[in-house]
Amino acid sequence: MLTALSHPRLADCRRLFLRNFEVMINIGVHEFEKKGEQRVLVNVDLFIPLAESTPQEDHLHEVVDYDFMRETIARRMAQGHIHLQETLCDDVVRAMLAHPKVRAVRVSTEKPDVYPDCDSVGVEVFRIKE
Repeated sequence: MLTALSHPRLADCRRLFLRNFEVMINIGVHEFEKKGEQRVLVNVDLFIPLAESTPQEDHLHEVVDYDFMRETIARRMAQGHIHLQETLCDDVVRAMLAHPKVRAVRVSTEKPDVYPDCDSVGVEVFRIKE
């Protein structure tokens, strides 16, 4: 199976990333989870064609700004309670792919405080625009 980084449709892309963006959100299906926020780590990789992300004049408007990733995640968090990490990942992926310069995206979420005997539990989604 091909990994995201070796997929042939991404050979001409630059990868932007956001690592371990820590957010406190109301997420979960259990009653105790619906009463408070949990710590979630969000990771994002955006794949942008080099033709769309190679600055000619060293200006921010020539590339995809990192703030786009953070603001997109924040907008989803502001919508309220989420039952499943799968839903969160899918929503963030859809929003990231809506950007005209983004060809592909990988999003993962992790809940690091769920079980005492492991680092975290999480979900990852990878999608390429058709």
